[in-house]
Amino acid sequence: MKLALFFSLILSLLFFTNGSLITNPVDGIGIGDKAPNFELKNVDGKWYSFENILDANGKNPKGFIIIFTCNTCPYAQATEQRIIDLHNTYAPKGYPVVAIQPNDPEKKPGDSFEAMKARANEKNFPFLYLIDEGQKTSPKYGATKTPEVFLTDSERVVRYHGAIDDNVRNASAVKEKFLENAIEALEGGQNPDPETTKAIGCGIRT
Repeated sequence: MKLALFFSLILSLLFFTNGSLITNPVDGIGIGDKAPNFELKNVDGKWYSFENILDANGKNPKGFIIIFTCNTCPYAQATEQRIIDLHNTYAPKGYPVVAIQPNDPEKKPGDSFEAMKARANEKNFPFLYLIDEGQKTSPKYGATKTPEVFLTDSERVVRYHGAIDDNVRNASAVKEKFLENAIEALEGGQNPDPETTKAIGCGIRT
């Protein structure tokens, strides 16, 4: 009897503390919300926000492919070439990749700014690779994984959120390219379908 009462009290505390049985809910943005602005340092030492990011033609973008990613996560490493290809394909069409490294370098030394510069040079990243110093940007988005994608339109409204495709580990086994399909939908004046998918990757270390 006492044991049952104890568990009942624990469940009640969980419910009334969180409004549900899900603990530690993640704040952030959803489909239709405006992507929060930022001012972050790129691996070239320059600072960028939405206001000074252009597409491959030097024009204001039609949208932004914001990808939270890093050096050290095996899932992120497995998608590096895909992210490079995405930028090379879609930046000329008005959708540049903006990669943001959200991990705390004190907890993940391999994600330090110096390590980011080395990785970008080694892999010839054609896109911005920004460091979220102080880990202030990823919580505003509600990002929890690397890699995790937020696709916006020209007004910075989020139109797709989730995974790049349906097989983060193996590019050759991909059957559905969620992000590419979402971009093509925007180009055709349609809403992406699906608008959200589950991001698979390593947890962000803040």
